[in-house]
Amino acid sequence: MVRSELANSGAAPKIPRPATLRESVFEAILELIVSGGLSPGQHLAESDLAELLGVSRQPVREALQMLNGEGWVDLRPGHGAFVHAPTVQEADQLLAVRSLLETESARLAALNREDDGVARLRELCARGLSALEADDIEGSVAANSQLHALVTELSGNAVLAELASQVSRRVRWYHTPVARQRGRDSWEEHALLIDAIEAGDETRAAQIMRDHTEHTRSSYLDQRTSEPDEAAEPAAPAARRRRPRSLSPS
Repeated sequence: MVRSELANSGAAPKIPRPATLRESVFEAILELIVSGGLSPGQHLAESDLAELLGVSRQPVREALQMLNGEGWVDLRPGHGAFVHAPTVQEADQLLAVRSLLETESARLAALNREDDGVARLRELCARGLSALEADDIEGSVAANSQLHALVTELSGNAVLAELASQVSRRVRWYHTPVARQRGRDSWEEHALLIDAIEAGDETRAAQIMRDHTEHTRSSYLDQRTSEPDEAAEPAAPAARRRRPRSLSPS
């Protein structure tokens, strides 16, 4: 009887489960891609990745299949796995969608402003600027991602936050190559955005965020169109390139 009632209710609790080794390897490789430790077009040899991550080849093979399914890795028959090299059109479309989502997030964050949220934004802004001044690009990019996620959280719109989270990793992937180029300007724009949110000026907050995301979009596209396409060139296997500081075998 109880079993029948639970089945019909559709509200059965979900039991959390520990991540499988395959999922952990998936997350580790994805983080290396997003952070720039593995470059677009780079060959991903299973044996090299297994050595780098301290695991066997089987979970690496399974993780690469998962990454291929989500568009982060390209599997080429007879050649192996390669980090996906996004086209200019791919990046342009995603960054355009990001601009729409985050502009609305900023507007709603100003509408629903709260002192604690503003204080958290200012702390992230200070942290990101300090990282930039220390030439810690990885830290600056991480703080940037956290600040934008917090603005979306402060919007109070759960659906908007979910949609924004779906594109956030790719946004960080695209932002990393231009973080140094955007430099202090990006953090000054963040400070102006926080001022507008604190003042409850939803129109100004939306405009600042729209301009801010467009500057990042333009910087990325300008860089892509002005530099030679290195993704088509042969790339060294993962373990033979520099090992990223952000990951150690565990």
